[in-house]
Amino acid sequence: MEHMDHDVNGNGILANKLLWIILGGAIFSIIAFLVPTPQSMIELVEKQGFGQKMIEWHVASDMATAAWKMKLVLAMIPMAIIYFATEALPIGLVGILMPIFAYFFKLLPAKDIGKTFSGDAPLFLLGVLAMGVTVIDVGLHKRLATWILGWTKGFVLPIVVLCVSMSVIGAFISAHAMAAFMAPVMAAVYMGAVAANSRNGKIEHDPELAKLLLLSLCFALNVGGVGSPAAGGRNVIMMGFWSDYNVPMSFGRWMMYGLPLSPVLGLAVALYMIMIFRKVKTRDLTPGLVAIKEETRKMGPMSYAQKVALGMMLLILVLWIFGGHGLGLGGPALLALFIPVLFRITDWRKILEGISWDAWFMYCGALTLGSLLKESGAALWLAQIFLENLTRFGLGSGLGLWVGMSFFSGLITNFMSDAGTTALLGPIAIPMGIMTGVAGEPWAVGLATAFSTSFAHFLIVGTPNNAIVYGLGVYPDTGQRIISPFDFVKYGFALWLISLVITWVLGFAIVFNLVGFPEGITETAKAVLAASSN
Repeated sequence: MEHMDHDVNGNGILANKLLWIILGGAIFSIIAFLVPTPQSMIELVEKQGFGQKMIEWHVASDMATAAWKMKLVLAMIPMAIIYFATEALPIGLVGILMPIFAYFFKLLPAKDIGKTFSGDAPLFLLGVLAMGVTVIDVGLHKRLATWILGWTKGFVLPIVVLCVSMSVIGAFISAHAMAAFMAPVMAAVYMGAVAANSRNGKIEHDPELAKLLLLSLCFALNVGGVGSPAAGGRNVIMMGFWSDYNVPMSFGRWMMYGLPLSPVLGLAVALYMIMIFRKVKTRDLTPGLVAIKEETRKMGPMSYAQKVALGMMLLILVLWIFGGHGLGLGGPALLALFIPVLFRITDWRKILEGISWDAWFMYCGALTLGSLLKESGAALWLAQIFLENLTRFGLGSGLGLWVGMSFFSGLITNFMSDAGTTALLGPIAIPMGIMTGVAGEPWAVGLATAFSTSFAHFLIVGTPNNAIVYGLGVYPDTGQRIISPFDFVKYGFALWLISLVITWVLGFAIVFNLVGFPEGITETAKAVLAASSN
């Protein structure tokens, strides 16, 4: 995993941008124009109404054309993966490529394409990136480092504390916000550690250590999403599906199933990252932590700017938790652009210059691709094929179904938003679970589906956490980016599998059995399902 042929910025094969541009375009063209449209696609767009919808939108003339456009959307996936992973094109430009394809191939009505590239989620990410800029500018990130990690020493302990604490905190507080707060903290700890080992006053960078700290933060926040319904909209969506079948789950009950997994998954992230990054030169983070504590001490009491920044963070956090659906996530996040300028703690131009527009455009494009997968029926087609194969191999009920749905939702969430993945797969998985008659359904299959949407480790587009850490992860002295999009593939894929296996063993085989499921929920849900089918 350490060879130069994986170095996007070096002289290896990934540095040959033209090769990857041609390869990505060729794969798209072959799937879109040369591979015949499967009959199953034509049948799906006809039976599920996708074809009629496209005809009414005037983007398809018949069912065959609608099915071909579904295939075209699927062809965009490998192309986008190649471009994101290799940076054959700037990742922001790849994001822009998604609506360009939607416009020129008429995959959606023109008036709706812009909506996929905008909305609440992009504004949320924009505000979070701006918040990170302000936190760094006023020096609040150093105080955060002191509060959370200041008591730790050495190399292993700070990383373990970081990962376990972030996985637990991420179960209750916006992981995206914590990513924005803590990414600058990790950069500051890194600079203090390498500065202590540098000679003649010249910083000798240790890229492996920088990646270890930032990716550990990112992955730990990702896995915390299983812990409680407060971790994200995907969990709330799943709870809504259960309510539709008259088997609602309480907040506390979800925690009984999910919260035991959060610290274990966080610890697994720490141990995995320490093992993978064996070539780290700087094996002691103590100087970095001590340096930040000393800088914090020299700052004296919190300054006016830091108080305003902290107050802004807390206000936005409270609005995220208690603001309800009316405010969304984007409304409170946009205050991070307004408050610093209004209270004169950060310059407007500095905020604009500090925002990673590359990461923002990339994430917007990922939202467009997710909408195309959903609206064309491509995501449903993939789900049906997967579920048919599960049944064929005898995995259509109980543990087999939970593992299968967990694997599939964990895979899809790297291409679509976690909420979108849950919204897509929940209505498919829950009836399947109910029809099996296995005790604990549909709670068990619903939890299996929702849990794994937290494991968007291996594609930068999988979750805002990845985009935020990528966007804010720069060397403080040079401004150069620490992480490349390929690093998520390189280090995240194996961790994705590890996260799934831990969930299957600890969650499904142990916690589900220890906590158990209330009697009668399967029968209640089955009665609702039967009534709706009559």
